[in-house]
Amino acid sequence: MRPYVQAIDTLTPCPCGNNAGYAHCCGPLHEGGIATTAEQLMRSRYSAYVLKREDYLLATWHASTRPAHLKLSAQQPAPTWLGLTVKRHESEDDQATVEFIARLRYGGGKAQRMQEISHFVREQGRWFYVDGEFIEP
Repeated sequence: MRPYVQAIDTLTPCPCGNNAGYAHCCGPLHEGGIATTAEQLMRSRYSAYVLKREDYLLATWHASTRPAHLKLSAQQPAPTWLGLTVKRHESEDDQATVEFIARLRYGGGKAQRMQEISHFVREQGRWFYVDGEFIEP
């Protein structure tokens, strides 16, 4: 890779909010890397929603609950993702819970908050999203 291109990639902010930048945060996971924690996977999944990486979202969704497709590019109006806040991350053995708040806006509408408690499982060294419970504001 040319140094100029690498410098741009290093400076690209990560959608999940990590100051290290996309090239050092969610980018490697989107290209096949393995998340070391459920929180890291959850952050990379948030970034995948922002970037409309349906392939990554489906690949990191546990087979027992994975939908056939998400049709992210068909959503109208498409959401504009405004930010992510992780509230807590609890992990025991091969199961984990991550509570987060994602902020988004549809079209020119009012900003909204989506709070979820997500459940994850680790199989053969890889974390997978299983399901989530939405929390009403």
